[in-house]
Amino acid sequence: MNKFISVLVLLCLPVFAQAAGGGHNEYLVPAPINMDDKVSLQRGMQIFMNNCIGCHSAQYMRYERAATDLEIPAEIMKANLMFTTDKIGETMHSAIPRDLAKKWFGTVPPDLTLVARVRGADWVYSYLTNFYLDESRPWGVNNHIFPDVGMPHVLSNMEEELGEDKFEEAMADLTNYMVYMAEPIRAERERIGVYVLIFLAILFIPVYFLNREYWKDVH
Repeated sequence: MNKFISVLVLLCLPVFAQAAGGGHNEYLVPAPINMDDKVSLQRGMQIFMNNCIGCHSAQYMRYERAATDLEIPAEIMKANLMFTTDKIGETMHSAIPRDLAKKWFGTVPPDLTLVARVRGADWVYSYLTNFYLDESRPWGVNNHIFPDVGMPHVLSNMEEELGEDKFEEAMADLTNYMVYMAEPIRAERERIGVYVLIFLAILFIPVYFLNREYWKDVH
């Protein structure tokens, strides 16, 4: 039993070390997301398609999968959310050719499919809500979360129109969608995970007594 506990502690050490080693940023705040809120996810996808897909791709996500998961009718998806293709089975590609994007921006804007999984929801939400004016930068803006970022504040018009509170709500929707996009199976995984944990908890009881019975003669 002691050996089992020791193994668990050793397995958890890298997680603790990573958490302790990460630098603190005062502008990093929790993302108010809800993966069960289909309306929020739909709004987030609309914002993504209207503002992000022009330069960025999401090449590991298919329109058809998003339409099914987010309960968006195919005809609405095709008419309002598909700007780079008319085939719903295709993946989401940027509207700008790669060579032209590199010429304009100096580099090809990164694919955004997995950014929420790599960076985390809090980072994405905080990044989206932390642009500020900086005349020393090429685009006239900077970011508290990603200093000296090379991206312009493409959502500045939306921020001015909506105001701070509504803009933050919109960015929560966008973050919600990007978290979904990074792992479409997440909701199902979490649902199944509950049953797996219950099974393991029940299994632990006979395993514990079996282990004790096995080792009692040895000691």
